[in-house]
Amino acid sequence: MARRGMGRGPSGEKVKDFKGTVKKLYGRIADFKLLIGLAFIFAIGSTVFAIISPKILGNATTEIYNGIIAKINGVGGINFGNIKNILISLVILYVISAIFSYVQSLIMTSVSQKVSYRLRKEVSIKLNKLPMKFFDKNQTGDILSIITNDIDTLQLSLNGSLTQIVSSIVTVIGIFIMMCSINVPLAIVTALVLPFASMIVMFVVGMSQKHFVSQQKYLAKVDSEVEEMISGYTVIKAFNAEDKCLDEFNQDNENLKQAGFKAQFLSGLMPPIMNFVGNLNYAIIAILGAILTIKNKITVGNIQSFIQYSKQFTNPIAQLAQISNQIQSMLAASERVFNFLNEEEYIDDGVLNADNVVGNIEFKNVKFGYNEDRIIIKDFNAKVKQGEKIAIVGPTGAGKTTIVKLLMRFYELNSGEILLDGKNIKDYKRSELESVFAMVLQDTWLFNGTILDNLRYGNLNASDNEVIDAAKTASADYFIRTLPDGYNMVLNEETSNISGGQKQLLTIARAILANPKILILDEATSNVDTRTEELIQKAMDKVMEGRTSFIIAHRLSTIKNADLILVMDEGDIVEVGRHEELLKKNGFYAKIYNSQFEK
Repeated sequence: MARRGMGRGPSGEKVKDFKGTVKKLYGRIADFKLLIGLAFIFAIGSTVFAIISPKILGNATTEIYNGIIAKINGVGGINFGNIKNILISLVILYVISAIFSYVQSLIMTSVSQKVSYRLRKEVSIKLNKLPMKFFDKNQTGDILSIITNDIDTLQLSLNGSLTQIVSSIVTVIGIFIMMCSINVPLAIVTALVLPFASMIVMFVVGMSQKHFVSQQKYLAKVDSEVEEMISGYTVIKAFNAEDKCLDEFNQDNENLKQAGFKAQFLSGLMPPIMNFVGNLNYAIIAILGAILTIKNKITVGNIQSFIQYSKQFTNPIAQLAQISNQIQSMLAASERVFNFLNEEEYIDDGVLNADNVVGNIEFKNVKFGYNEDRIIIKDFNAKVKQGEKIAIVGPTGAGKTTIVKLLMRFYELNSGEILLDGKNIKDYKRSELESVFAMVLQDTWLFNGTILDNLRYGNLNASDNEVIDAAKTASADYFIRTLPDGYNMVLNEETSNISGGQKQLLTIARAILANPKILILDEATSNVDTRTEELIQKAMDKVMEGRTSFIIAHRLSTIKNADLILVMDEGDIVEVGRHEELLKKNGFYAKIYNSQFEK
């Protein structure tokens, strides 16, 4: 439940494989390189037209100044015709610059959306190809963060950063060229500000970056604590732990405030510092420009243009520093997405269809461990005939649920084989093998939607009447009709608007609707009362007729009529037989059974 805040923005995260990530990212955007190149051209054009404009505006200032001087000397006046032409040219340049900027923004927005769309599609497909062991080892919050935060970070950075880099570089170069065209000595004086400004920017960025990292760390902790307090509200109230939770939250919230303040304060120093540098440069240019004007080496209008250029000269430096952080975050997010896409997929090399499967199953010398160094199913052998009802019992941790997970090929065996109708389950296509089974777990899973839609998940082509018949068979129809809107009632995201027992009845109805060849019930009646359990048991007996069924149960009273009971302990079958036979043996099964009825 706790999240690590992956891909949440300017956290200063480092890329482990810079070259590899850049190469993979280029591979994703290679299809759009012509569009990106076109966007760069428009970005350069927009910047160039914006850079030219101050010099033309300076010409208008010079024209007005010369006209005023001429009028004072009585030899002429202001040439408004020239000023009009200059201003018209200026407006045209501004309009063209704006159009170019709009077009490049439109192109990059389209490219970034298409790239993120493709990545989300790849991630979605990948999710359905990952083995169960991946989800055992990775937190749900981290996986969700890759799908949402990381791809969003990539999209936003790709949209703005690439063209901003081009624009900033072109701006610095272009402004320096324009300043040189006006006056080389003044241009050199202004250029001397560049390394000074760069050192200030890098110093401030270096100071603030570590606080951004702390801010993201504490933000993730606060998010996690809030999520846990909301989801575990009942437990917190039951154990009177409000003060403890609040103290932990307040501590992390205080740390977040401190880290956020330092990060924002230091990064907030950038604009005033850059303004100070710009104003200092402005004062130097004004003094030197005045001296050069007196010596008739530069016009008044050119001084005005030069001052405008000098004010703009330091801005791209700050932009590049900010963009470098965005690029770093984008590459870090991209690396996590690509690492996810490179995860090992489940093996699907089967070719057989399952249309004619009847349900004969055999386990032959099955060995398995979730970790290779810890085997939990040691040497499992069992034969199940079509239509038999098999109960698997044993203490917690004996390997009961693991057996049915292996049967459905959720995990690969360490050794041995499982046969379905005499053929290794590896020889069946995964989609075909999965269609053979329906499973009802102790942990119910329902989604945000109507009850009708949740039930129809077992058979998407089922009619409303077929859904209702399945609900009646599972003894769920009676309570569904008492709910507001009945079958059209919408379950909330947490499915907390119905009881645990009702959830389980719905999952059983969904399994019935799927009409599988093989039915697996893993503690399927654990969350219902005794009366409802009896109703479900009768219904399930009817459903299991002629169908191979596996029942995992702790309450042994529910499996008395099983055709065969497999008693497991520590990954091995220790006893096999029917209920009465096992009781007469007075062995491990009898000990478990009698313990449930001791006074």
